[in-house]
Amino acid sequence: MIQGSGNRGMRSIIYKIVPAVLWQDAREAGEFKGAAIDLSDGFIHFSTADQAKETAARHFAGQDGLLLVAVDGEKLDGKLVFEPSRGGALFPHLYGPLSFEAVLWEKPLPLDADGNHVFPELDQ
Repeated sequence: MIQGSGNRGMRSIIYKIVPAVLWQDAREAGEFKGAAIDLSDGFIHFSTADQAKETAARHFAGQDGLLLVAVDGEKLDGKLVFEPSRGGALFPHLYGPLSFEAVLWEKPLPLDADGNHVFPELDQ
């Protein structure tokens, strides 16, 4: 388990792919507690900029109505942990609810004609 997000002073941006309907419900509730898989695993799954497209392809293939949410990892009160997952890569996991104060932006994640998600430019 690796605590924190690395270099202090640099903003560590992580990403969450989430159904727009679930995100809207969370906004109304005042915090995001996670999708079903997050609740089952006991933490909220995130991806780095380098991991987000593969996460979309593996876990959200062909799904429409999704949002890509950018989060400032430095604002997660030390509850963000980078842990080994796919192929030993370290993935960001949030142990606790996501406060909307840490959200930088949210953008639609539409599908192209081939059914692949079209990503905006991602900050590292």
